[in-house]
Amino acid sequence: MAEIQHGPAELGAEMDYPEHERTYHGFTFLVKWGTIVLSALMIAMAFAFFAAGWFSGVILFALIMAAAVFFA
Repeated sequence: MAEIQHGPAELGAEMDYPEHERTYHGFTFLVKWGTIVLSALMIAMAFAFFAAGWFSGVILFALIMAAAVFFA
């Protein structure tokens, strides 16, 4: 049978909180900008396909990304 432990449980090494926070902020940064870029790309592709052509789609993508950098 298993031994019964009456003392404090072994929790392993202490948490490296600065590294944890840096990783978390990096992950949220990549998720935010990945979502913005993919959304802008999809909007520009739909605009180019249904409305104006590929050159207008590229210009719209650049405008959306400029607005995202300004507002985010």
